[in-house]
Amino acid sequence: MLVTAFNGSPRKNGNTSRMLSELFKPLQEAGIEAREIRIGGHKVRGCIACGQCRAKNLGRCIFDDDPVNEWIDAMHVSDGIILASPTYFATITTEMKALIDRGGFSAGNRLYRKVGAPVTVARRGGAIQTYNTLMAFFGINQMVVPMSSYWNMGYGREAGEVENDAEALQTMRNLGSNMAWLLQKLHHSNI
Repeated sequence: MLVTAFNGSPRKNGNTSRMLSELFKPLQEAGIEAREIRIGGHKVRGCIACGQCRAKNLGRCIFDDDPVNEWIDAMHVSDGIILASPTYFATITTEMKALIDRGGFSAGNRLYRKVGAPVTVARRGGAIQTYNTLMAFFGINQMVVPMSSYWNMGYGREAGEVENDAEALQTMRNLGSNMAWLLQKLHHSNI
């Protein structure tokens, strides 16, 4: 099984990446491959609602001049999808928004009943709105979302500050454990 985490942060080894590495530990202990694709920092275009992806049932965006279609393809081959974004003005990053809009609109039913989870990091405020934006993607695509012991968010601005948020790191480990359990149950149920 494969879980792909899409990291919307432009910071290569920032707090969002640190949260994901903590989440990956129980997944990997359960024998599930976990990988991080850093989407932050790439030049991307937003969805223009042309509808060509749906009209032609492409499963990807008609525009192929940025890496978003590679990310969409990575979603389709994954059993689990994590969308992780730092909080920018109480919402997700531009790159994450492009992935959600273009990937979600073009998906059709390709993400149906895949396992998905949101992760966010904030300096101080806005994390709940960011979390809710990410959760909406999973709900609209009828994905199955494991929960943790708290909202999947951590606090810190400068790289490494999230290390001081012990509750956030534990929440990530709990989420990883719950995600592994759910993936294994779904995998063995032949649904």
